[in-house]
Amino acid sequence: MTAEDVSRLRAETGAGIMDCKRALTETGGDFNAAKDRLTAQGIAKAEKKGDRETGAGHLETYIHGGRIGVLLELRCETDFVARGDLFRDLARGLALHISATDPLTVEALMAEQYVRDESTTIEDLIKSVVAKTGENIRIARFARFAL
Repeated sequence: MTAEDVSRLRAETGAGIMDCKRALTETGGDFNAAKDRLTAQGIAKAEKKGDRETGAGHLETYIHGGRIGVLLELRCETDFVARGDLFRDLARGLALHISATDPLTVEALMAEQYVRDESTTIEDLIKSVVAKTGENIRIARFARFAL
């Protein structure tokens, strides 16, 4: 296990340095096993944060080809996270996804496979960002318009 391994694991998972070092130690230096372990821990942490109040957020707009438009209200706990690149990138990706799939409800959206990575669902995508930011994140509402 090298410092480069710890740094790479931290970059890919968003976990803390000590968590990455511990995961690599516990898995005998197996990078993929350590990544899986940290991902599972992050999802478990995200589920615990699900009841926390989301008083801040961001409105994301997305227009596709001048014919489809999406307005998304994505909520989080603090303005600090709402202004961050990770949260804004999530909002942008979700708006693009909504324009492509036209889900009817937030619940239906959460169960869909993410169009940019079909190996993950929207729910898991959000949980991964929750694990990295340490805050509850939820889709409050969205609207999709098409000509």
